[in-house]
Amino acid sequence: MKSTVLLSALAGAAAVSASPTATTPMKPRQASMEPITATGNAFFKGKERFYVRGIDYQPGGASANLDPLADIKVCKPDIEKFKKLGVNTIRVYSTDNSKSHDECMKLLQDAGIYVVLDANNPKYSINRDDPHGSYNELYLQSVFATIDAFEKYPNTMAFFSGNEVIHDLANTTLTAKYVKATDRDMRAYIKARGYRKILVGYSAADVTSNRMQTAAYFNCGPEEHRSDFFAFNDYSWCTSNFVESGWNIKVKNFTGYGLPIFLSEYGCNTNTRDFKELESLMHSNMTSVYSGGLMYEYTMETNKYGIVKIKGGDTRGGLDQTGAREELQPEFDNLVKAMKTYKAPSGDGGYTKETKVSECPPTDDHWLVDNNLPKIPEGAKKFMTDGAGKPPGLNGDGSQWATYLASTEFEDGSTGTGSGTGTGAGASESSSAAVRGMPGPFDKTPFVVSGVVALMTLLGAVAL
Repeated sequence: MKSTVLLSALAGAAAVSASPTATTPMKPRQASMEPITATGNAFFKGKERFYVRGIDYQPGGASANLDPLADIKVCKPDIEKFKKLGVNTIRVYSTDNSKSHDECMKLLQDAGIYVVLDANNPKYSINRDDPHGSYNELYLQSVFATIDAFEKYPNTMAFFSGNEVIHDLANTTLTAKYVKATDRDMRAYIKARGYRKILVGYSAADVTSNRMQTAAYFNCGPEEHRSDFFAFNDYSWCTSNFVESGWNIKVKNFTGYGLPIFLSEYGCNTNTRDFKELESLMHSNMTSVYSGGLMYEYTMETNKYGIVKIKGGDTRGGLDQTGAREELQPEFDNLVKAMKTYKAPSGDGGYTKETKVSECPPTDDHWLVDNNLPKIPEGAKKFMTDGAGKPPGLNGDGSQWATYLASTEFEDGSTGTGSGTGTGAGASESSSAAVRGMPGPFDKTPFVVSGVVALMTLLGAVAL
């Protein structure tokens, strides 16, 4: 993947154009499945409180980088399993915005299942080593094209603007303003194109040193800067309980937070899992603060978190995910049992009706970023009126090398490129940070484009 990006930079940097094909803004569609909305710190399906009771879904794992919703031979047998499990939501980490998703999204709709989508992919994402340069026109074109590809489906619940970009190293917090700017731009694009309001938020790593600052950051500032929800990946419950896992402390800390919160990943696999996390997630201990969660994960990959094995799915680089499905016991049945036993509560769960705005966190040794966001790159402004144009898909030239198309000004009128974050032990673990990470407290193996920035600098391919 590194060589593909580099050759693209060498061969075509000057010739790349992200000029969109003009399109007419779409009017909101009549939906047979009620879209999910947010009020105060909770989700709603119509007038009924909605809890995320779902599973993370990416057959082939990070390395295969396949779109399971673009192939009916992949999604159809899995949707049958989803129905058996009793889930109401899935998260998909990688989708191809150049392909049709009509068949799979219709099957999911028929099954009553909502979809939460990561808007980034390995080639089009924020780069921890150069967050300013990677927040550019080509990147936003891909993000907006993903919105275009899924806005028409009533069961598109939400988009993630990033996944675990901010991490345990303090200098990774410098990426926060670029993820928040992307989050801002996504909501602005949805509004400008006349689409129904689709929720946009961030999926954070569960890092003790910056968890609360991150949550506050995505809910502070003017309305157009604030996310619609906040999610984080939590592996602290290892077949334990509400208190031993520390979930009681997290609920206490998040009490009074003004946005819906849910777990975008959970399911520590230190022991055989019984998924009693659901008991707490659906209990009054948590429902006034949390709105459910997504169990990690559906398919068995190299990290050993799956509850279904796909025959032949671990061969040929994971490129063929059409094989027979095997339920892995006892954990598959354990999740079925948990879903049946710990049902979504009736009533409003004690939610807070008002949307409360957080104070922007001050800078300190663990939080290095201010709230002065970059303006949308000049070349990306046309997408708001003309649409994103031809979608690049998963196999385009990528965007991280196109630093010359980055934003040139911040909202306070200052100019500059900001600070890179590629220093310190572990900083190179993932340059392409806004895509799927692997679970565990800090055992991450996300899509990697490590060293691209340094290599291009060495060869003089791109002026950073």
